[in-house]
Amino acid sequence: EQTPGVAFTKEQKLAIASELDSMGIEIIEAGFPVVSEKEKEIVKEIANQGFKSRICCLSRAVKGDVDAALECDVDIVSIFIAMSDLHLKYKYHKSFEEMLHCAKETIEYASDHGLKIRFAAEDSSRTPIDRLKQAFKEVETEYKVQYVSLADTVGILNPTTTHYLVSEIFKEINTSICIHCHDDLGMATANTLAAAEAGAKQLHTTVNAIGERAGNAALEEVLVALRVQYGIDRYDTTRLTALSRMVSDYSGIIPSVNKAVVGQNAFTHESGIHVAAILEEPLTYELFPPEMVGGKRNLVIGKHTGKKALKGIINSIGLCLEREELCALIEKVKVCTEEKNKSISRDQLERMITQVRQETKTTEKGEEKFSI
Repeated sequence: EQTPGVAFTKEQKLAIASELDSMGIEIIEAGFPVVSEKEKEIVKEIANQGFKSRICCLSRAVKGDVDAALECDVDIVSIFIAMSDLHLKYKYHKSFEEMLHCAKETIEYASDHGLKIRFAAEDSSRTPIDRLKQAFKEVETEYKVQYVSLADTVGILNPTTTHYLVSEIFKEINTSICIHCHDDLGMATANTLAAAEAGAKQLHTTVNAIGERAGNAALEEVLVALRVQYGIDRYDTTRLTALSRMVSDYSGIIPSVNKAVVGQNAFTHESGIHVAAILEEPLTYELFPPEMVGGKRNLVIGKHTGKKALKGIINSIGLCLEREELCALIEKVKVCTEEKNKSISRDQLERMITQVRQETKTTEKGEEKFSI
């Protein structure tokens, strides 16, 4: 919801949270209660829905933010500070020691009030690793926090540097590590998976990869990659496409057509070579079946479609053409797609088939009259 221009209603947030819970997502970050009374009300309602998912909310290193979280009945509060030189100098105008002290006081306050705590280091990827280790070790030893979180706030990491960063923290810290990746360089999903390989236990994602600036790691990409590449099959991925559409409708942000997993073209095929093979065995050009993510296969007629593929598509919709009709149809398809510079819909195809059949009959009648 930190995506520029996006603000969900209470009903929309509840619907999204319900879908996430049904999918088996363990933790839902429901909002930032201190932002407004309305936000606090929404977070509280989500927390009291009886979901299996645990509900988390955000908090600065300020006791008033924790009070707002307590009013919401959340399970986890994510208390965050930045520790990079840039943020300390230009955002806080304080030293690292001063900010860590603020964080510790807030963590102690939240812990005393029974909240589970995630201590998040904003801008971790531009913070000296020894500084991160020191801060995480202190809150682990003194307050036994449940999670420590690394945030690649400006998306500067790549899979190699992500793996190194998480590995270094993993060596020193016994607390579960979280990873929060931004997509400024287009590597948020890859970085998130690299973090998991290095030992991160909580992976932060957003539906359709929306978020600040270029967005975050995509829920749908991470879940499918975990299943396909690592065999982790604990989530109901068949809900992903419907969830994507829901968030798209609510946010007004439509994923690009070539968006992985949920994009309009994720299971769309036009090339004749591809379509012909798909009709024989989908695995030839699909890594996983569309049904696995609640999607549908779409075979498109276009300038790259050959006779064999076209015949297969026609048969798949319950129609059949003679050889001459098929040859005439393929020519019409080539001309139409090249002139209009776009593919042909099923309705257009059926109209073309009707036209070709009529033309063929007319030609046959003309030939009969000539022969007489």
